[in-house]
Amino acid sequence: MDAGGSELFESYEQDYEAIKVSITERLNASGSQAGEIKKQTLRAADREIDEANEILQQMEMELLNLPQGSKTRLQARMRAYKTDLERLKQTLKRAQTTSRSTSDRDELLGGASGGMDLDAASMDQRTRLLNGTDRLAESSRRLQDSHKIALETESLGANILSDLRGQREQIVHTRNTLLEADSSIDKASRTLKGMARRMATNKLITASIIVVLVFLILFVLYRKIFA
Repeated sequence: MDAGGSELFESYEQDYEAIKVSITERLNASGSQAGEIKKQTLRAADREIDEANEILQQMEMELLNLPQGSKTRLQARMRAYKTDLERLKQTLKRAQTTSRSTSDRDELLGGASGGMDLDAASMDQRTRLLNGTDRLAESSRRLQDSHKIALETESLGANILSDLRGQREQIVHTRNTLLEADSSIDKASRTLKGMARRMATNKLITASIIVVLVFLILFVLYRKIFA
Protein backbone atom coordinates (compact mmCIF):
# COMPACT_ATOMS: atom_id res chain seq x y z
CA MET A 1 0.00 0.00 0.00
CA ASP A 2 2.87 2.35 0.78
CA ALA A 3 4.44 2.13 -2.68
CA GLY A 4 1.11 2.52 -4.49
CA GLY A 5 0.07 5.42 -2.29
CA SER A 6 3.38 7.21 -2.91
CA GLU A 7 3.02 6.80 -6.68
CA LEU A 8 -0.46 8.26 -6.59
CA PHE A 9 0.73 11.16 -4.43
CA GLU A 10 3.59 11.83 -6.86
CA SER A 11 1.09 11.80 -9.73
CA TYR A 12 -0.89 14.51 -7.93
CA GLU A 13 2.34 16.44 -7.41
CA GLN A 14 3.12 16.34 -11.13
CA ASP A 15 -0.38 17.61 -11.96
CA TYR A 16 -0.03 20.37 -9.39
CA GLU A 17 3.35 21.46 -10.70
CA ALA A 18 2.01 21.51 -14.26
CA ILE A 19 -1.02 23.60 -13.37
CA LYS A 20 1.09 25.91 -11.20
CA VAL A 21 3.32 26.61 -14.21
CA SER A 22 0.20 27.30 -16.31
CA ILE A 23 -1.19 29.70 -13.67
CA THR A 24 2.13 31.51 -13.42
CA GLU A 25 2.35 31.88 -17.19
CA ARG A 26 -1.19 33.28 -17.38
CA LEU A 27 -0.55 35.75 -14.59
CA ASN A 28 2.69 36.88 -16.22
CA ALA A 29 0.97 37.19 -19.59
CA SER A 30 -1.87 39.25 -18.09
CA GLY A 31 0.62 41.96 -17.20
CA SER A 32 1.06 42.85 -20.88
CA GLN A 33 -2.62 42.40 -21.81
CA ALA A 34 -5.59 44.68 -21.53
CA GLY A 35 -9.35 44.71 -21.86
CA GLU A 36 -11.28 41.50 -22.49
CA ILE A 37 -8.12 39.52 -23.28
CA LYS A 38 -6.78 40.24 -19.81
CA LYS A 39 -10.12 39.40 -18.17
CA GLN A 40 -10.31 36.10 -20.08
CA THR A 41 -6.75 35.22 -19.03
CA LEU A 42 -7.43 36.07 -15.39
CA ARG A 43 -10.67 34.05 -15.37
CA ALA A 44 -8.77 31.06 -16.79
CA ALA A 45 -6.10 31.52 -14.12
CA ASP A 46 -8.82 31.71 -11.44
CA ARG A 47 -10.32 28.41 -12.62
CA GLU A 48 -6.91 26.77 -12.63
CA ILE A 49 -6.28 28.01 -9.09
CA ASP A 50 -9.55 26.34 -8.03
CA GLU A 51 -8.40 23.17 -9.78
CA ALA A 52 -5.00 23.35 -8.07
CA ASN A 53 -6.78 23.69 -4.75
CA GLU A 54 -8.81 20.54 -5.52
CA ILE A 55 -5.59 18.67 -6.36
CA LEU A 56 -4.12 19.68 -2.99
CA GLN A 57 -7.26 18.41 -1.27
CA GLN A 58 -6.89 15.08 -3.08
CA MET A 59 -3.24 14.94 -2.01
CA GLU A 60 -4.30 15.46 1.62
CA MET A 61 -6.78 12.59 1.29
CA GLU A 62 -4.07 10.35 -0.14
CA LEU A 63 -1.83 11.15 2.84
CA LEU A 64 -4.34 9.30 5.03
CA ASN A 65 -3.43 6.02 3.26
CA LEU A 66 0.32 6.37 3.90
CA PRO A 67 2.32 5.16 6.94
CA GLN A 68 3.36 7.72 9.53
CA GLY A 69 6.97 7.95 8.32
CA SER A 70 6.04 8.86 4.74
CA LYS A 71 3.17 11.05 5.93
CA THR A 72 5.44 13.26 8.07
CA ARG A 73 7.87 13.77 5.18
CA LEU A 74 5.14 14.61 2.64
CA GLN A 75 3.25 16.95 4.95
CA ALA A 76 6.18 19.39 4.79
CA ARG A 77 5.87 19.44 0.99
CA MET A 78 2.13 19.96 1.31
CA ARG A 79 2.71 23.08 3.39
CA ALA A 80 5.08 24.44 0.73
CA TYR A 81 2.48 23.78 -2.01
CA LYS A 82 -0.20 25.60 -0.02
CA THR A 83 2.12 28.56 0.47
CA ASP A 84 2.81 28.67 -3.30
CA LEU A 85 -0.90 28.52 -4.09
CA GLU A 86 -1.70 31.29 -1.60
CA ARG A 87 0.96 33.48 -3.26
CA LEU A 88 -0.63 32.85 -6.66
CA LYS A 89 -4.04 33.77 -5.27
CA GLN A 90 -2.70 37.09 -4.00
CA THR A 91 -1.06 37.79 -7.37
CA LEU A 92 -4.36 37.02 -9.10
CA LYS A 93 -6.27 39.40 -6.83
CA ARG A 94 -3.84 42.22 -7.61
CA ALA A 95 -4.09 41.52 -11.32
CA GLN A 96 -7.91 41.51 -11.16
CA THR A 97 -7.89 44.83 -9.37
CA THR A 98 -5.63 46.29 -12.04
CA SER A 99 -7.80 44.81 -14.80
CA ARG A 100 -10.88 46.75 -13.66
CA SER A 101 -9.20 50.05 -14.59
CA THR A 102 -8.65 49.17 -18.30
CA SER A 103 -10.62 51.01 -20.99
CA ASP A 104 -13.69 49.69 -22.85
CA ARG A 105 -11.87 50.16 -26.17
CA ASP A 106 -9.04 47.80 -25.12
CA GLU A 107 -11.58 45.23 -23.90
CA LEU A 108 -13.38 45.23 -27.28
CA LEU A 109 -10.12 44.93 -29.23
CA GLY A 110 -9.00 41.94 -27.18
CA GLY A 111 -12.29 40.01 -27.32
CA ALA A 112 -11.55 37.67 -30.23
CA SER A 113 -8.19 36.33 -29.11
CA GLY A 114 -9.43 36.10 -25.51
CA GLY A 115 -12.22 33.76 -26.58
CA MET A 116 -9.65 31.43 -28.10
CA ASP A 117 -7.67 31.39 -24.84
CA LEU A 118 -10.88 30.67 -22.89
CA ASP A 119 -11.77 27.70 -25.12
CA ALA A 120 -8.29 26.23 -24.77
CA ALA A 121 -8.37 26.76 -21.00
CA SER A 122 -11.79 25.10 -20.76
CA MET A 123 -10.54 22.04 -22.64
CA ASP A 124 -7.48 21.81 -20.40
CA GLN A 125 -9.65 22.19 -17.33
CA ARG A 126 -12.10 19.48 -18.41
CA THR A 127 -9.21 17.08 -19.08
CA ARG A 128 -7.64 17.76 -15.69
CA LEU A 129 -11.00 17.46 -13.93
CA LEU A 130 -11.61 14.07 -15.54
CA ASN A 131 -8.16 12.89 -14.48
CA GLY A 132 -8.72 14.28 -11.00
CA THR A 133 -12.10 12.53 -10.74
CA ASP A 134 -10.52 9.20 -11.66
CA ARG A 135 -7.82 9.63 -9.05
CA LEU A 136 -10.39 10.70 -6.46
CA ALA A 137 -12.38 7.53 -7.18
CA GLU A 138 -9.19 5.50 -6.75
CA SER A 139 -8.48 7.21 -3.42
CA SER A 140 -12.05 6.51 -2.27
CA ARG A 141 -11.69 2.85 -3.25
CA ARG A 142 -8.44 2.59 -1.31
CA LEU A 143 -10.10 4.16 1.75
CA GLN A 144 -12.97 1.66 1.48
CA ASP A 145 -10.47 -1.21 1.22
CA SER A 146 -8.64 0.08 4.30
CA HIS A 147 -11.95 0.32 6.19
CA LYS A 148 -12.87 -3.23 5.13
CA ILE A 149 -9.49 -4.55 6.30
CA ALA A 150 -9.95 -2.75 9.63
CA LEU A 151 -13.39 -4.35 10.10
CA GLU A 152 -12.03 -7.80 9.22
CA THR A 153 -9.15 -7.32 11.67
CA GLU A 154 -11.59 -6.25 14.39
CA SER A 155 -13.76 -9.32 13.74
CA LEU A 156 -10.71 -11.60 13.80
CA GLY A 157 -9.56 -10.05 17.08
CA ALA A 158 -13.01 -10.60 18.62
CA ASN A 159 -12.94 -14.27 17.54
CA ILE A 160 -9.47 -14.74 19.01
CA LEU A 161 -10.58 -13.19 22.31
CA SER A 162 -13.62 -15.49 22.35
CA ASP A 163 -11.40 -18.53 21.74
CA LEU A 164 -9.03 -17.43 24.51
CA ARG A 165 -11.93 -17.06 26.95
CA GLY A 166 -13.12 -20.57 26.03
CA GLN A 167 -9.63 -22.00 26.51
CA ARG A 168 -9.32 -20.24 29.87
CA GLU A 169 -12.60 -21.77 31.02
CA GLN A 170 -11.37 -25.20 29.96
CA ILE A 171 -8.09 -24.70 31.84
CA VAL A 172 -9.94 -23.59 34.98
CA HIS A 173 -12.29 -26.59 34.71
CA THR A 174 -9.33 -28.96 34.27
CA ARG A 175 -7.55 -27.39 37.24
CA ASN A 176 -10.63 -27.82 39.43
CA THR A 177 -10.93 -31.46 38.30
CA LEU A 178 -7.27 -32.08 39.17
CA LEU A 179 -7.75 -30.51 42.60
CA GLU A 180 -10.76 -32.74 43.24
CA ALA A 181 -8.81 -35.82 42.07
CA ASP A 182 -5.88 -34.87 44.32
CA SER A 183 -8.27 -34.53 47.27
CA SER A 184 -9.77 -37.95 46.50
CA ILE A 185 -6.30 -39.51 46.28
CA ASP A 186 -5.40 -38.03 49.67
CA LYS A 187 -8.55 -39.48 51.21
CA ALA A 188 -7.88 -42.90 49.67
CA SER A 189 -4.28 -42.80 50.89
CA ARG A 190 -5.40 -42.02 54.44
CA THR A 191 -7.97 -44.84 54.30
CA LEU A 192 -5.37 -47.36 53.09
CA LYS A 193 -2.94 -46.30 55.81
CA GLY A 194 -5.67 -46.78 58.43
CA MET A 195 -6.54 -50.20 57.07
CA ALA A 196 -2.85 -51.18 57.15
CA ARG A 197 -2.57 -50.11 60.79
CA ARG A 198 -5.69 -52.06 61.70
CA MET A 199 -4.36 -55.15 59.90
CA ALA A 200 -1.06 -54.87 61.77
CA THR A 201 -2.93 -54.55 65.07
CA ASN A 202 -5.12 -57.55 64.27
CA LYS A 203 -2.04 -59.65 63.43
CA LEU A 204 -0.45 -58.69 66.72
CA ILE A 205 -3.60 -59.62 68.64
CA THR A 206 -3.89 -62.92 66.76
CA ALA A 207 -0.26 -63.78 67.50
CA SER A 208 -0.77 -62.95 71.19
CA ILE A 209 -3.83 -65.18 71.35
CA ILE A 210 -1.93 -68.03 69.69
CA VAL A 211 0.94 -67.67 72.16
CA VAL A 212 -1.46 -67.74 75.11
CA LEU A 213 -3.27 -70.80 73.75
CA VAL A 214 0.02 -72.64 73.21
CA PHE A 215 1.08 -71.77 76.73
CA LEU A 216 -2.22 -73.05 78.18
CA ILE A 217 -1.98 -76.30 76.20
CA LEU A 218 1.53 -76.88 77.40
CA PHE A 219 0.48 -76.13 80.95
CA VAL A 220 -2.43 -78.61 80.79
CA LEU A 221 -0.22 -81.30 79.34
CA TYR A 222 2.34 -80.71 82.04
CA ARG A 223 -0.25 -81.10 84.75
CA LYS A 224 -1.53 -84.33 83.31
CA ILE A 225 1.88 -85.84 82.92
CA PHE A 226 3.30 -84.87 86.28
CA ALA A 227 0.13 -84.97 88.36
